[in-house]
Amino acid sequence: MSMPVAWLTLRQLLGAKRTLLLIAAALLPITLALVFRLTGPEVEPARFVARTLLGRLVVGTMLPLSALVLGTAAIGSEIEDGTAVYLLSKPLPRRVILLPKLAVSAGLTLIFMVVVTLAAGLIAAGGEPDGGAVVAGFAVAVAAGAVVYSALFVMLSVYTTRAFIAGLIYVFLWEQVVTRIFTGTRILSVRQATLAIADGVANVSSTVFDADLATWKALVMMAAVTTIATIYAIRRLSRFEIGETS
Repeated sequence: MSMPVAWLTLRQLLGAKRTLLLIAAALLPITLALVFRLTGPEVEPARFVARTLLGRLVVGTMLPLSALVLGTAAIGSEIEDGTAVYLLSKPLPRRVILLPKLAVSAGLTLIFMVVVTLAAGLIAAGGEPDGGAVVAGFAVAVAAGAVVYSALFVMLSVYTTRAFIAGLIYVFLWEQVVTRIFTGTRILSVRQATLAIADGVANVSSTVFDADLATWKALVMMAAVTTIATIYAIRRLSRFEIGETS
């Protein structure tokens, strides 16, 4: 049953208008990278790629929003419009329903964001050694971040019909404001953990890029959040009653 659920989710997500908007949004970092190369700025390419193009735009904005759009739509949209009843009414373990949906949403987010990261990053880096290391580091980090964000937002979509709003609050209020003011909260930020993975893999000079979180802490945090979010999502779905609104 898991493969039919996965194929159904894949067709659902690829056919959604919001997914097409995400593909269009991919042009933004690529366009910015082209402008950077054509204008010949004085700033070091590797530093620009790490701190601005990939650090702020891709990891800070595009990655969480892409995961939010796909993650909340994977099962949340079915709960909202009532079509989830056809799956939930079947005598299946809820993990057989939720895990394929999580895998599809995380996989699509991962593929989409890694392609954007590599395309924009390599264009802006211009073949410089440090630039290549930075792009490779961020590609790995974005892949990890896609999985964590997806697990978190899929869980939210099972708990509440306002998952998209809750996700926006987390992304823009918690990650963009609270963690910048209160440094101790950064351990609870997927964004900071993603940047830490990029820093650890790239292993470039701190003048090029330096994350605020230790790599080992980021790995522990990411593993814990993914596991806990997935478990709680399955438990919540197991207790979900037909006709219930979250």
